Amino acid sequence: MHPLTGFTAGLLFITLSELGDKTFFISMILATRHPRRWVFLGATAALFVMTVLSVAIGQAVTIFPEHYVQGLTVTLFLGFGLKLLYDASRMVGGGSLADEQAEALEAVEESEAEVKKWSVKAVLIQSFSLTFVAEWGDRTQFATIALAAANHPVGVVLGSTLGHAVCAAIAVACGKLVAGRISERWLTTVGGLLFVIFGLVAAVEMV
Repeated sequence: MHPLTGFTAGLLFITLSELGDKTFFISMILATRHPRRWVFLGATAALFVMTVLSVAIGQAVTIFPEHYVQGLTVTLFLGFGLKLLYDASRMVGGGSLADEQAEALEAVEESEAEVKKWSVKAVLIQSFSLTFVAEWGDRTQFATIALAAANHPVGVVLGSTLGHAVCAAIAVACGKLVAGRISERWLTTVGGLLFVIFGLVAAVEMV
């Protein structure tokens, strides 16, 4: 398993999957209320920690027989991919990211209501905690686990972290502009296709 393969897979998948996600909108909303650099730093740190944890879980799975791990990887990727493609086919028009944005706004409002005095530390903690909680259990976390089980862990960590950083930078710099130009249906379709492609690649490697 060459590190470059895991790096490329992680970078490509995360960059295309995280645009318009709940964590994307959390960073976008926070950047309109607090200094962008601290929001970006907190979000990126949370996503890095989440990536490392996911990769560690993926590597832990490799203690089981290889054919079981490969079978689980194929099942996860194809299952998620087909589900996303099905969801995209049922969307009317281009779909809407309003639900994701509304959930992100609600999470931010609840968090800010608990802060009495703002500081750099408070912004970092808020950005980190909101992003970490939103990302936990997300489909990209499961994808990272699957990628780590089938690829070089260092490559997956570096590629996924860079992908998360790119999305966080877009969110804090021009999130509203980007969000207004992309559709949920398009994002869901692309995500589904990526899952299916990775699943087929993993299936071929089993042969």
